[in-house]
Amino acid sequence: MTGRPVAARDYLKGQVRSDDGTTIGYRQRGRGPGLILVHGGMQASQHLTGLAETLSADFTVYVPDRRGRGLSGPHGEGFGVRREVEDLRALAAATGTSRIFGLSSGALAVLRTALAVPQLDRIALYEPPLSVGGSVPTGWLPRFDREIAAGKIAAALLTALRGLGTEPALGRIPRFVLAPLMAVASRVRRESPGDDVPLAALVPTQHFDLRIIEEMADSVTDCAALEARVLLLDGAKSPAYLGVALEALSAVLPDARRITFPGLGHSGPDDDGDPKRVGEALREFFDAP
Repeated sequence: MTGRPVAARDYLKGQVRSDDGTTIGYRQRGRGPGLILVHGGMQASQHLTGLAETLSADFTVYVPDRRGRGLSGPHGEGFGVRREVEDLRALAAATGTSRIFGLSSGALAVLRTALAVPQLDRIALYEPPLSVGGSVPTGWLPRFDREIAAGKIAAALLTALRGLGTEPALGRIPRFVLAPLMAVASRVRRESPGDDVPLAALVPTQHFDLRIIEEMADSVTDCAALEARVLLLDGAKSPAYLGVALEALSAVLPDARRITFPGLGHSGPDDDGDPKRVGEALREFFDAP
């Protein structure tokens, strides 16, 4: 079931209903064949605005808020990758879309959805944190959960960023220096315009993304059954464990090619990276005969 899109600023808003009744809201831009973009951890649809705008000249772009964020309903009881699959399957069915892109944990959700939804025949993944023999660092999660429970949002954000290693510069600055700065940044971004989700509300969602990472660990061999055409993307400045995942996927996927972007890191596709450069590679892939 899908709601009728409603105009909001420079995009339309719509919604679908997932299998358990949860509303999954999305932003829609452009005209042409459908294309779904799925954001990563501690993000919402707003973070893929530049990428959506780059692609909107050639595609009707749908950018959902994943569960627990923005236009969508809560994670709900028994949350796991199955719920993410149900959410994306509902959106793909309602929009008739066969093209889909995912960033980070969103790429994990896309990968698992593609195995269950043959309609999705062109898949692009940017640095899915697919753990291979414990390659993805997760030991920081207990500290993160304690900080969230204590209401220390800025400290939890710092713990997550340093634990994942996606912001290398943070590893060289003492925590006692960084923590006050992160607290100020969190307060400044607490109020967000329109449908944008404030940073303070996004940080706790990282717990659920770690649940997806742990659930999908060591499942790379499952991907040998994926018949879709796949584009694997990464940045040359990203942590090595993300490259381990792409190498493992390259070895088992029947139809995959890989592009590495010089100078980019884990945030390459989002608004803090270079969405135009990533978008051009995606356009070529999704437009190819």
